[in-house]
Amino acid sequence: MVSNTQPRISANERALWLWSALLFCAIGFYFFGLGSPYAPTNGDEMVYIHIARLTAASGHWLPLVSDLENMRNTKPPLLFWQAIASGDWSAQGSLYSLRWPSVAYTLLTCTALSWMALRISGQWRTALLAAVIFLAFFSTYRYSRVYLTSAPETFWLAVPLWYLLWQQSAAPHSERAGAGPLDLPGRWSAPVYLLAGLAMGIGLLYKSFALLAPAAATLGCALWVSQGPLQRQPFLRATWAVGASAVLALGVFALWFVLDPDPQAVWQEFVIGENASKLQSVGYWQAAWNGDYPLWQQALAYPENAGLLLPVGLGLCWYALRAAWLGHWRAWAGTPQATLLVWLLVWLVVFSIPSQRSARYVIPAMPAFAILLALYWERLARGWFVVVLLLSAVALTLLARFALVMQGMGIGTNLDLSLTLACAVVGLGASLGGLLFAGWTRNSTLAATLALYACFSAMTVPLSNAQAGYSLAVQARMQGLRIAVPNGFNAQYERFSFLLPGSTLVPYDAERRNNATLRPDLPSAERLDYLLERFDAVVWLDGDAANTQVTCLPHCKVLAQRWHVKSRHRAGEVTLSNLWQPQEWLFGKELLIVSTP
Repeated sequence: MVSNTQPRISANERALWLWSALLFCAIGFYFFGLGSPYAPTNGDEMVYIHIARLTAASGHWLPLVSDLENMRNTKPPLLFWQAIASGDWSAQGSLYSLRWPSVAYTLLTCTALSWMALRISGQWRTALLAAVIFLAFFSTYRYSRVYLTSAPETFWLAVPLWYLLWQQSAAPHSERAGAGPLDLPGRWSAPVYLLAGLAMGIGLLYKSFALLAPAAATLGCALWVSQGPLQRQPFLRATWAVGASAVLALGVFALWFVLDPDPQAVWQEFVIGENASKLQSVGYWQAAWNGDYPLWQQALAYPENAGLLLPVGLGLCWYALRAAWLGHWRAWAGTPQATLLVWLLVWLVVFSIPSQRSARYVIPAMPAFAILLALYWERLARGWFVVVLLLSAVALTLLARFALVMQGMGIGTNLDLSLTLACAVVGLGASLGGLLFAGWTRNSTLAATLALYACFSAMTVPLSNAQAGYSLAVQARMQGLRIAVPNGFNAQYERFSFLLPGSTLVPYDAERRNNATLRPDLPSAERLDYLLERFDAVVWLDGDAANTQVTCLPHCKVLAQRWHVKSRHRAGEVTLSNLWQPQEWLFGKELLIVSTP
């Protein structure tokens, strides 16, 4: 049980209000810039927004609808139903309305892991630290904040494990220290396994039935390990119990086949196309070591997901390996720490098996990584944190430079620049303080990391606020017109549905040369004329930010223009010599052009 008596109140415990303030700042950063098209996200986010928009327009929850070839049943329906419920599809929608449920899920997970860290450690500082660490992970900021998210399945698949950890942390200290086994499977009644199955089933309906393998295996192994010495009988009990929950979870997922009018398409497109294709066995072992998804890289998935905190994540891995080598693992038997380790290891092993591997696949286990980091934060060597502070100082300096260049180009106001520089100064101050004062080093890494996120969001404000879009008059003029819009990646043209609502968007390939119907073979000037002849208007990308003319004059008119941030660059376009001059390679113009009589 958590003790309310402490032999000595440390300075850190007396300054809990500072940790609370840092946590509230982190939460605020998650909402800051949430509706920006430049928020860090998965490149496929627009694909799923496209499916959600067309499904909402159909007036039916199922089947899912898409204009993209081979892109329809690529995710289970709960992800799209969430968007249909939260998005404003009757008028000009917003990315914010689609994304805020992801933040809500993330904060629920953050609350659960913080509460568990409190029960395990008995210290509020550790609880707050675990929450801030989780929000400072780049995988959380990128994949658990925007629409195409890992937040829902991370929350739902963890529910049974939170209950298990709650039981372990509620046990007497002698049992938690390994002095006696915990008969947890015996304490779990049928309703508990029922609720565990329902929670896992909801998680599967957000992402994939394949997640049942790591989720159920983690729960079963954690129940088994909680018994103390590994024996056959507890293993069988845990297996049968969790097996019943897994069957129920699959039953919940199978509702998709029952409710969808075209279950055969779900089978072919999702089960076969989206999941089975990742288990190809041709050249498996050679690809496992030398292919695009090597095993050695997957072994670093958790530190990689930590983002800027990667060095600290490596420090925790080194600490755990050293402790295991010295035999300290015996003291973890039956403790919450053992369950957290099982959580991490099972997810890593399961997602090392498919031929296609990614650090993203283990994101649902990152809450365990955050708790362990918080528990052993003070035991990690200072050098791991120093590396983070140096990297954050370099990144913050570059972002401040970009903001100054943007202001010089007329992008944004003095207030926008001041906000970005303020975030950069706070982050650089945290970095410098952590480098100069050893007592500040560990905690300064979190402040610098969060300041970096805030600085990036502030820098993109002039590119994503209402003033950066097309005016209401332009939007009204474009209502009902066919507009050719650039598309550089899967369904990236969908972003124009927020900028030019009510228009019919026809994508043309702006960066790759594989769209034969809209003549990508033509030189740039001729292609613009070609598009203007066939569409009511054209959104045209001009990579030269200094260019003041368009080639179609005087037979065309530029109705409006916006700044365009280049997402892809030619080889040699960005070098160390011009990195300090982003105006030469980062910005271009986006022109809305119509023909004139």
